[in-house]
Amino acid sequence: MTTEIYRDTWGIPHLRADDARELARAQGRVTARDRAWQLEVERHRAQGTSASFLGPEALSWDRFARRVRLEDTAQRCYARLEDTDPETAEWVRAYAEGVTEGLAAADAPEFARVDLVPGRWEPWTPLAVWLSTHILFAGFPAKLWREEAVRHLGPDAVGLFATDGPGTSGSNGWLVGGERTTTGQAVIAGDPHRFIENPGVYQQIRLACPEFDVVGLAVPGVPGIAHFGHTGTVAWAITNAMADYQDLYRERLRRTGAGVEALGPDGHWHRATRHTELIRVAGAEPVEVEVIETDRGPVVAGGPEGLDDGTPLALSLRYPPRVTADLGFGALLPLLRARRVADVDRALDAWAEPVNVVQAADTEGAVLHRVAGRVPVRAEANRVRLVPAWEPGHEWSGWHEPPRAGLTDGIAVMANQRGLAAPLGVEFAPPHRADRIRALLDGHRTLSAADMPAVHTDTHLASAGPLLEAVAALDGLTPRAAALRDRLLGWNRRMDADSTNAARYAALRGAVVRRIAAHPALAALTGPPAYPEVLLPWLALAPRVGFALEHLLRAEELYGIDRPAVVRAALEETAAERMAAAGQAAPAEQAAVADQADPAPADPVWGDTHRLAPWQALPDPSYTGPALSGDHDCVLCTSSVPGLTDLAARGPAARYVWDLARREDSRWVVPFGADGVPGSPHHRDQLPLWLAGDLVPVVTDWDRLEKETDV
Repeated sequence: MTTEIYRDTWGIPHLRADDARELARAQGRVTARDRAWQLEVERHRAQGTSASFLGPEALSWDRFARRVRLEDTAQRCYARLEDTDPETAEWVRAYAEGVTEGLAAADAPEFARVDLVPGRWEPWTPLAVWLSTHILFAGFPAKLWREEAVRHLGPDAVGLFATDGPGTSGSNGWLVGGERTTTGQAVIAGDPHRFIENPGVYQQIRLACPEFDVVGLAVPGVPGIAHFGHTGTVAWAITNAMADYQDLYRERLRRTGAGVEALGPDGHWHRATRHTELIRVAGAEPVEVEVIETDRGPVVAGGPEGLDDGTPLALSLRYPPRVTADLGFGALLPLLRARRVADVDRALDAWAEPVNVVQAADTEGAVLHRVAGRVPVRAEANRVRLVPAWEPGHEWSGWHEPPRAGLTDGIAVMANQRGLAAPLGVEFAPPHRADRIRALLDGHRTLSAADMPAVHTDTHLASAGPLLEAVAALDGLTPRAAALRDRLLGWNRRMDADSTNAARYAALRGAVVRRIAAHPALAALTGPPAYPEVLLPWLALAPRVGFALEHLLRAEELYGIDRPAVVRAALEETAAERMAAAGQAAPAEQAAVADQADPAPADPVWGDTHRLAPWQALPDPSYTGPALSGDHDCVLCTSSVPGLTDLAARGPAARYVWDLARREDSRWVVPFGADGVPGSPHHRDQLPLWLAGDLVPVVTDWDRLEKETDV
């Protein structure tokens, strides 16, 4: 059999083989060649062995991965796949074999830095990588936050601290039907928002064999193209549905001579599985971890003796793949083989995790807007907070029917807002991005693929309204604070990298957030119980205040906090700091003159502090990320953490425009490049385009590609 590997101008791999199995093997080999270090990091993270070469900083994740049974769950899911869908199981096996073959010949400089030798990929490793990537995607630790907030502030705190939804979540996607386009064929566009990683979490690739020919964004370590693809006659894309499909149970555990028992809802003690594992840590002593699983699921925090601080608490996690031994990989081959929307729809009936909102369109004019994935039917309390394992009424009793919707005036927008998936979730993203996207699209009666980058890169910040309203209500300010107020009220509310007013607004917002978070009324929320470190970001008070600031400023009452006084003090503080940064004298008269003049050269702009901070397994201390436009509630969602940092670790992990009129008119881009090897020509060559909002052409003519090799 022959496998051909081609590259386009940007180093994006185009693979052609005689059948799907050989194509999967080739995909594994090419991905290993381009992303060897990334693949091995992901394999070790899925196994809970990354601390063996990354050191103590990776220990918290490894302990969590062991306790939550990531690899064991992947093995179970693969075994079930072998029984129920042997073709897909063999296809996944071929991919894993290709990765192992590619790693044997890979040359990644990071391996030498940490003295790591690439290992063997097992058939279930791609499933483990997928599960590891998405186990925290539904944000089950948010239930810990709600528990703490209710315990200290009362039940109203659940809604009060909603953003509507965690501010760090987000993806944009929109579908424009053929009746609204210049070609008469649909356009699908958007950008998934994830942690920006170097190498990137998405891989541009083309997979072709006699059965199918698909371009799309693959997840390195996983075969096929799950989330974003275009076959020529049908295209699809997803965003996070913000569904709640993972439950946390309080467990009552006790040790016995035979091991550990858990109190069940029937009032009886039941044997829990228990064993210990050893985690090796580079530069430190090995660490032993106790792995316990009850009838609900793996214990992810605490144990029979409670948490590390003695708090009598043990928490088990129940999540669908652990219950069903099905990760939804049965959808992957049918997606590649799809010719029409109906094929995509049928394929996604097998989807499991994560739960997504999907949009699809085909060249015959059919469109799709639906949720895909498994959400259990259970008591409302399960969705919001921790529930007691020993009380009846918290069991799962089937699966929700995934909601569907149509287009409105020829358009469907998905941006994690409360809408299509509302029956399945608790908190969603604020409506600002979705509303703004629709407004931008509705500004044109007809649209083309070329109109989409302007939507991708829109920087209007609608969520600035409540804080600016609070500023407008202030009087009796010092001259410099009054001048700052006037500038902010005249600001166009665009978070552009070169904007001094955007920087002023962000500085004020941060000061307000810090003052609210430091108020004695919220002091009890500053020190949560000794949960595992990997879960603590969901319990940090300042980010919670920052992402919920709209609600907190507009709430009828906020636990006695004098919000006008807080905003006043923050405005005075920000005005004084800006004067100091600009090198101006302190007296009020001079400050007022300086604030009313044109911005001085030293005035900070948003891009001075709002910079890209990508995640890297081996951080480079000398790396300074580029300046960014946007913010967490802009369509250009480059997420800072108000009150904590202006740096952006999250943002568009890719951008795409799928044109159903001509696939060759489609466009895409990733934050860095197609090649994950530092120093290679295509390691960071797309970064300037990504920063500017430009896109790379999708090439489908084999004659325009450069042949790399036959395998």
